[in-house]
Parts: sequence; C-alpha cells; structure tokens
Amino acid sequence: MSKYLLDKFLYTVDRDPDLVERYRSSPRELVTWWEDDRANAVLNCHSGEASTWLRFTDDERQALIGHDHVRLFELGAHPFLTLTLFIAMFERDNTEPLEYQKAFGARLAHFDMPYPDIAT
Repeated sequence: MSKYLLDKFLYTVDRDPDLVERYRSSPRELVTWWEDDRANAVLNCHSGEASTWLRFTDDERQALIGHDHVRLFELGAHPFLTLTLFIAMFERDNTEPLEYQKAFGARLAHFDMPYPDIAT
C-alpha cells in the first residue's frame, strides 16, 4: 500500500482549483496523469528519473477513480484530506447547509473504533 502517495494525491489536487475540476469531471484521466507525471515530482525525483516502486495499488487507483471516500478511508487515506477535497468537488451539488458533509459522515458510520491506521 502507498498511503503516502495516496495522501499526496489528495493534498496536491485539493490545492489546485484546475486539478479539482479535472478530478471531478474526468477522474480516470486525472488519476492516470497525476500518477504518471506528478507522483515523481512530489517524491523529489529529478527530471528524467522516475520511481516505479511507489505507485498506487490497483485498489487505491480504483477508489480514487470512483471517488469512493469510504474505500479510501478503509485503505488508510487521511480522512481530513479526503473530506476537504471531496467538499471542494461535491458540496456545490447540494442545497442544504452541511448536506454533503452529513452524507459523507453517514457513509462512514459503520466504522467502529479503532479506525483504520492513517499513519504514513
């Protein structure tokens, strides 16, 4: 599992409005591009060099592409990073205050403590 890379994806996409919109509209393309192009930059690889050992697992990639915040939580993605990015993408689709956040939390209600380990 590559929790560090998963969290870096969530963090870097959330901080760029253009990437947020690309992730919302074309998640497969954005995840593929980010993993191929940006992942090595966040790992401080020099241009022309690339790490092939630290990549998303198939399960992580599918959870990212599917915008599946429950599966991301199960995989150990940091819940704050997931929540802030998903709010940026989906809160606008709701009409009531905190409607998206409440639905986000309700989908995680089946978890008991201790929660999945989010340490990287």
